Amino acid sequence: MQIEETSLHTYLSYQDAPRAMAWLEALGFVASTRQDDDAGRVLHAELRLGNAVVMVASSDAAYVVPPLHGSSTGCGVYLASSDVDELFDRAVQSGGRTVLPPEDTGWGSRRARVLDPEGREWSFGSYRPGVNAAPGFSHSQ
Repeated sequence: MQIEETSLHTYLSYQDAPRAMAWLEALGFVASTRQDDDAGRVLHAELRLGNAVVMVASSDAAYVVPPLHGSSTGCGVYLASSDVDELFDRAVQSGGRTVLPPEDTGWGSRRARVLDPEGREWSFGSYRPGVNAAPGFSHSQ
């Protein structure tokens, strides 16, 4: 079965969704949609940076964010960009925590990693999944 016209987006719930949205806006994201309830909680918001879209909402439960073990939480958001250093600088200046400062990789790309203000892992990299393969790897069809 072949499924056409698909896209992948991330959604994240935050205890303080407005603060998370402000952090994303500091990275360069622009809010295109926001719906709040009568108490001011974010029911649904969408923020865009280029072709990247992140959906954000206020947490409706006490979700557990995976802790950092070494240099990763084991899951996170990867944002491909030609300006890894600029994204990293903006992320840290606006409240993100450094995990990996910008560095060149052994597979020919640039990367950095931070935890957002609520501890979720964000990686920035010049590698573009599905577009360019790392040396020694090939894309299957």
